[in-house]
Amino acid sequence: MANNTMGGKIVLVTGGTAGIGEVAARELARQGAKVVIVGRNPEKTAGVVEALRAASGNPQIEYLLADLSLKSEVRRLAAEFKQRYDRLDVLLNNAGGYFSQRQLTAEGLEYTFALNHLNYFLLTTSMLDVLQATGQARVINVSSGAHVAARLNFEDLQNERKYSGWAVYSQSKLMNIYFTYELARRVNHCLTVNALHPGRVGTDIFKANLPVLGPLLKWMVARVSLTPEEGADNTIFLASSPEVEGVTGKYYVNKRLVHSSAASTNLVDARRLWAISVALTGLEG
Repeated sequence: MANNTMGGKIVLVTGGTAGIGEVAARELARQGAKVVIVGRNPEKTAGVVEALRAASGNPQIEYLLADLSLKSEVRRLAAEFKQRYDRLDVLLNNAGGYFSQRQLTAEGLEYTFALNHLNYFLLTTSMLDVLQATGQARVINVSSGAHVAARLNFEDLQNERKYSGWAVYSQSKLMNIYFTYELARRVNHCLTVNALHPGRVGTDIFKANLPVLGPLLKWMVARVSLTPEEGADNTIFLASSPEVEGVTGKYYVNKRLVHSSAASTNLVDARRLWAISVALTGLEG
């Protein structure tokens, strides 16, 4: 291991089998953390864990399996984590996707909304007890600069009337920031919550849902994009740097505090989205 700055800490990384999630898991393990990644495919996830152990020199990398588009799976994941581990120092909400066509989950929710927003909301709120008990824990929500052009239509939040893959993705990234700011307002000083834009990163986000053009689009984007290693820098910084200890309810780009869009600071919309999310997950508000 390169150093032990994260020694004794436990980090949970969703979307940890590829892209910036995988890189963040590797680098935080190199800093001495015990890292638990969440994947959906058992064989792929187990293989990534073995590769991460070898690359980081840290055997303390483990995994849990869940389809994070499903509320039932997110709840099971949270329960399984708490059965196995007694603390959680960093929760990195990184899993997400882009979907060119509107589709529903097995639970009847629009897929982007379910995976990119409700997953963050439900997993984090389900983990609040262990996060707050750990003390000085950090929640990091991977959003995107795509949120800047987004607005939410609360009368059609799951885009039944009109669907555009990029617009819906951008809306989900705005939801990530609403969630970050509202959670920061609600939790005590034992927990910090921040969001970030990782930069334009050449990952597999388009590949699964654009089977013909996806690989080509990934190649084209990669020519003008950050590598996953570069894109993960911001995430690693928020997870491990003493510079951001105690900082909460903020948005970071390139390891710098910046202002998110004017729309993202709307308290009424943030609280309305929170109330809708509570109703959809059956949690207490």
